[in-house]
Amino acid sequence: MFKNTRSVVALLLFFAGMLNYLDRAALSVMAPLVKKDLNIDDAQMGILFSCFFIGYCLFCFLGGWGADRFGPRKVFGWAAAIWSLFCGATALAGNFTHLLIVRVLFGIGEGPMGTTTNKSISNWFPRKEVGRAVGFTNAGQPLGAAVAAPVVGLVGLNFGWRVSFIVIAVLGFVWLGFWLWLFRDKPEQHPRVSESECQMIKAQRPATRAPGATAAQPTKLWSYVFSLPVLGVAAAFFCFNYIQYFFLSWLPSYLTDFQHLDIKSMSLIGILPWLGATIGFIGGGLVSDALFRRTGNFLQSRKLVIFSGLAVAAVCVMLTAWASSVTAAVSLITLASVFAYMTPQACWSLLQDIVPAERIGTAGGFVHLLANLAGILSPGITGFLIQYGGGYSSAFLLASVLALVGMAMLALFVRERSVRALRTLA
Repeated sequence: MFKNTRSVVALLLFFAGMLNYLDRAALSVMAPLVKKDLNIDDAQMGILFSCFFIGYCLFCFLGGWGADRFGPRKVFGWAAAIWSLFCGATALAGNFTHLLIVRVLFGIGEGPMGTTTNKSISNWFPRKEVGRAVGFTNAGQPLGAAVAAPVVGLVGLNFGWRVSFIVIAVLGFVWLGFWLWLFRDKPEQHPRVSESECQMIKAQRPATRAPGATAAQPTKLWSYVFSLPVLGVAAAFFCFNYIQYFFLSWLPSYLTDFQHLDIKSMSLIGILPWLGATIGFIGGGLVSDALFRRTGNFLQSRKLVIFSGLAVAAVCVMLTAWASSVTAAVSLITLASVFAYMTPQACWSLLQDIVPAERIGTAGGFVHLLANLAGILSPGITGFLIQYGGGYSSAFLLASVLALVGMAMLALFVRERSVRALRTLA
C-alpha cells in the first residue's frame, strides 16, 4: 500500500491502534467474570466503561498540543508507557473503587493516541495518500477489538481475567521499544529515508494554507479550533463515537445477557463486527482517495464517505433493536460496523484539509476531545437504559438517531465557503 520508510511508520501506527483497542476492549470481554468476581452490577459497569474517558478526553487535547510542541515520537512514547502500566495494574483491582481509579489513569495514557497518530500521518504522508494512510493505520483499532474477543476471552477462561490484562501490558511495552527504535518525528530526521522519498513527502504534505498566506500565528489558534468546519467534523465524529463505544463497551454483554451466548461462543461470534469495522476503515480510506482522484474535490469526497457511512449505520442499528435472533443481530451489527467505520478516517483526513499542518495536532486534539465525550456518555447511558430504562432496544434506537444527527451537523457546518474562509487565515 505504501512504499519505503513511511510503510514502516504506517505499520507502527497500525499496531499502536490495535493494542489500544485490545486494551480497552478487554474489560468489556471480561465483564461477565469481573462483575461476578467484584460484585458489580450493570449500572456500575457502565460507569467503569465511561470513567475511562474522563482522563482520555482531557489528554486527547493535551496530547495533540504536545505532539505539535514536542513531536509525536516523545508523546506517543510516554503515552504507551502509561497505558501499558495501568492496563497491567487492572489485574490488581480488588473492588469497584480500585477499578474506577485505574480506568481513569488508563484513559490518560490512551488519550493522545488518535491525535498523535494524525499528526504523524500529517508529517509522513503526501496528500494523495492521506485517506489510505488514515484508513490503514486506524484499521488496527477494530482489529484489536476483534482479537480481544477470542484472545482475552480464552485467556480469561483458562487463567483468570487478571492474567489477560498482564499479557496485554507486556505487549504494549514491546511495541514501545519498536516505536522508539524505528520512528522519527519527520522523514527529514530519519536516517533511513531516501532523499527522493523525503522531498516527495515534503512537497506534498497535506498542510492547507491559501497561496501567499503566512504561517499561522499563536493568536489564531482558537480561530481554527472554534471554527464551524472544525466543529462540524467534531460533531460527526462524536456521533460515530457514540455508536463505536456502545459496541465496544456493551456488545459482549449484549451477546451473553440478551442473546444468551456463553463466553466461549461470544468470544468467537464477537469477532465478526470488528472484522467488518476493519474492512470499513480500510475501504473508507480507499474509496475517499478514489473519489478525490476522480473529482479533484478533497472536501466533497470526504463528506460523501461520512454521509454514506453514517446513513447505512443508522438504519442497521435501528433494525437491530427489533432483531430476535443472534444471526440477524450480529449480521446487522456487522453491516453497521462496516459503514460506520468508513467515517472516522474521513473525518481525520478532512481535518487535515481544513487546518494547517502546524496546527493539526492541537486542533485534532480538540476535535478528539469533543468526539470522545461520547465515550463518557455512551457506556454510562447504555448501562442505565439496560438496567432502568427500555433495555437494549432503547439503547440501539438512541445510537441510530445520533448517527442521523451527525449527518445533519456535517451538512450544516462543513461547507466549501466556510472552509475557504478558514484557509485564508494568516
